[in-house]
Amino acid sequence: MDAMRVALLREVLAGTEWPGAARRFAGALRTSVTPRGGGLLLVGTEEYEPWHLAAHLVDEAAWSGRPELAPTLVRHRVRPGDPAHLAVGPARLRAARRGETLLVVAPGSPGEQLLTHLDTARRAGATLFTLDGGDREVQALAHESLTVDPAAEEIDLDTVQHLVSAAAGENGTPLPPRGRRPFRDRVARLVDHLTAPPPERW
Repeated sequence: MDAMRVALLREVLAGTEWPGAARRFAGALRTSVTPRGGGLLLVGTEEYEPWHLAAHLVDEAAWSGRPELAPTLVRHRVRPGDPAHLAVGPARLRAARRGETLLVVAPGSPGEQLLTHLDTARRAGATLFTLDGGDREVQALAHESLTVDPAAEEIDLDTVQHLVSAAAGENGTPLPPRGRRPFRDRVARLVDHLTAPPPERW
């Protein structure tokens, strides 16, 4: 989903909690990853692999000049011959330590094995964020969670992932709920940000 579509999505959802909730969650995630410098691990369940969120976070990391937002995608099944960036298996979760941040996407039940890995990582000092469908065991392990009721009519977990990834790359602070800028002003600001030259790399 490109930046203009995200801006339009936010406009459609302006009367709901979701734009603000996604920005708060993304801001906490950004704050967790940046000072610790330990990197961001992204994992789904055995039934759901968050490919699109991984790709969008990589894009946001490049656009915003925040390379720490580019996640390592942890997969439940790694096949021989997979390229390096797709060959990180569950053992990486067991090796997570203090200073690292885990982002878990769990639309449904995470499964006992993933819960065990997450508990091990948390006990070792890793910080856990979850985008979830309301599973209580997942939420009990999370330091921060954003929950989407599977029965919700106005939004689904995939849409919330788009909002979170877009907000993660924003450099500004969220606007207060009252006195929001007009839609055109917000789109113009977003376009200015996206068309600015990338930061110099040394």
